[in-house]
Amino acid sequence: MDFWTPQHTAFVIAVLCLTGVAAYTDLRYHRIKNWLTIPFFVAGWAYQFWAHGPAGLLDAFYGFALGFGTYFALWMVAGGGGGDTKLMGAISVWLGFKLTLYLMIVSTLLVVLDSAVVMLYTIVRFGFKRFKKQYLATGKADAKGKPVFTETEPQRRQRRVLPFAVPLAMAAWIVMLADATVVKGGQLGPKAVAQAVKPPAN
Repeated sequence: MDFWTPQHTAFVIAVLCLTGVAAYTDLRYHRIKNWLTIPFFVAGWAYQFWAHGPAGLLDAFYGFALGFGTYFALWMVAGGGGGDTKLMGAISVWLGFKLTLYLMIVSTLLVVLDSAVVMLYTIVRFGFKRFKKQYLATGKADAKGKPVFTETEPQRRQRRVLPFAVPLAMAAWIVMLADATVVKGGQLGPKAVAQAVKPPAN
């Protein structure tokens, strides 16, 4: 970037903090806390208005509709994690529509790639039996030995190959780096820089 403004600093720090802390709590506790997502969600709207004015609020709304709306629908249909949906809702307000779209694409690719690497490593090191027990929903039984065909949300989250917040954080950092270098019209791109440093009209 040719310029480094307070808007850029706030954006980078916020995205790094939100995604970094979410990845840590998701890895350690298999949860993404409301005390993290809700304040960042509110702060994202304030940032957009501060950095881009009314146009920023509109971009935040479109980003939120895309990110939160998509993951809310997946949550309702497939029963995914509610914390993942709230995390996407919070970060999409900061990113706006275009970067949220890029984030969804990159994070999906990373989920596939990371999951394949982790599953292959588990099979090679521990065997398929261990892999099946750890990651597949087959062969579950209750305390009496009867087969169990349904899982609670915490059980599904523990069975994940990799917590969602981890590839999402990696994707956010990649998108943010691309936005600062090659992507046009994002939060850190040349268009955003020109708007941020544009002198007031006489």
